[in-house]
Amino acid sequence: MARRHAHTEDAEINITPMLDIVFIMLIFFIVTTSFTKETGADIIKPDAEQAVRLQKGTILVGIRSNDEVWMNKRRIEVREVRAMVERAKAENPEGSVVIVADKGSRIGVVTQVMDQVKLAGIQGIAISAEPPN
Repeated sequence: MARRHAHTEDAEINITPMLDIVFIMLIFFIVTTSFTKETGADIIKPDAEQAVRLQKGTILVGIRSNDEVWMNKRRIEVREVRAMVERAKAENPEGSVVIVADKGSRIGVVTQVMDQVKLAGIQGIAISAEPPN
């Protein structure tokens, strides 16, 4: 009588489908995430009773209290605002321009920045403010 040897097969777990799902989810989250851009400057915004939050993606231009102009985390000259806004608008056609001016900045610099933004072809410009506490 021949003996039969019981062959036990090692059970293996196939993780390939799980990795596929994880990578698909990762790609989904990367594509659907909206990245916020900062001006790169520390700014104290003025209070305003009528402040409302914009829902669209925005192009931010910061003006510090010492009248430095900031965009994309770097200091720029006022004459560079037009080119940088045009470039940002080409990347994000739905974006609106928001000027984030410190409450200690001079109105002349804010006006110059607004002129440069309008020369870039942007008609709707918002000025950032904080709602009162």
